[in-house]
Amino acid sequence: MSESPADPTSSSISRRTLLKAGIAGGAALFFARWLYTTTSTPAIADTRFVVLDARARAIVSAIVPVLLEGALPASPLADAARAEVVVNVDQAIAGLPPEARAQIEQLFALLAFGPSRCLVAGVWSTWPAASPASIAAFLASWRDSRFLLLRSAYAAMHQLITAAWYGSPRAWPAIGYPGPPSLEIG
Repeated sequence: MSESPADPTSSSISRRTLLKAGIAGGAALFFARWLYTTTSTPAIADTRFVVLDARARAIVSAIVPVLLEGALPASPLADAARAEVVVNVDQAIAGLPPEARAQIEQLFALLAFGPSRCLVAGVWSTWPAASPASIAAFLASWRDSRFLLLRSAYAAMHQLITAAWYGSPRAWPAIGYPGPPSLEIG
């Protein structure tokens, strides 16, 4: 006897359920982005940044030491290295196609908005006040999520942050990379 699509014990997701979840998720992202832009206060512009606003910079700055644990230099150079990574992430995002940039901006809007940060990331304090353990738990939950969207968001953040650090000459000595070859002839 075959299972009917309406059978609640069926392990497959119906197309209707998938569409409802997609619409609800899209509406939540739109609402978070709308709330984020209407509640954000204008700040003095930092000319080093093209894409990341103050809230997004706070998120990246909080995530950097957790993702790059053991790779960043020890204090007192750690703060300068973290700031350099945030600038490099901004530059990397600025070089992306507009569609990808918009998706990353939506991701940061979702993570910056308090209620969605709590519900989706499980980080209950503001990003600057978040403990490394809560950030590590958030990253691990997204990395190992059953939802492709969360795994993709984790992968994007991971790739941007690690590339921003290891693309910097400051990181090269620790990994034994002498730098790019000289193109001088002679």
